[in-house]
Amino acid sequence: MTSSASERERRERLRRAAALLGDLEPSTTRDETPEGWGERGAGSRDDELRRDVPPHHGG
Repeated sequence: MTSSASERERRERLRRAAALLGDLEPSTTRDETPEGWGERGAGSRDDELRRDVPPHHGG
């Protein structure tokens, strides 16, 4: 098999994978949004700590 044939096969595999799987990468990453930088909007530190309480510590 020649290198051009293997390159053609590789491109065809990638094309088929893209057709089957769709776009695997999001159009916007988390660091491009306010949430990605830890800016979760208005709320107190108490609210954040309450969200992080494990279930076995009660609610």
